[in-house]
Amino acid sequence: MSKITISSSEIDKLLEADPEYKKEYDRLQTRYNLIAQIINARHEQKITQAEMAERMGTKKSNISRFESGSYNPSLDFLIKAAASLGKRIELSLH
Repeated sequence: MSKITISSSEIDKLLEADPEYKKEYDRLQTRYNLIAQIINARHEQKITQAEMAERMGTKKSNISRFESGSYNPSLDFLIKAAASLGKRIELSLH
């Protein structure tokens, strides 16, 4: 049996051609961009998930689930997460 090799960029092109994938990607993009910003701010400040959780008054597991994208946070959670890092959330409609 022969093995087929495909690059990640080729997979990306195939997925981007799928309208359902594109729709779901677009729907989740804002969430994942915000998660990435919070993770980057935490890393820049050299704060562990446990330290961030303590600052927020929540459990480390909640931070872990949030950062993995498996938790759909409330706006209040996002505001607390940002505040725990000395940041604030700004929302706008486009």
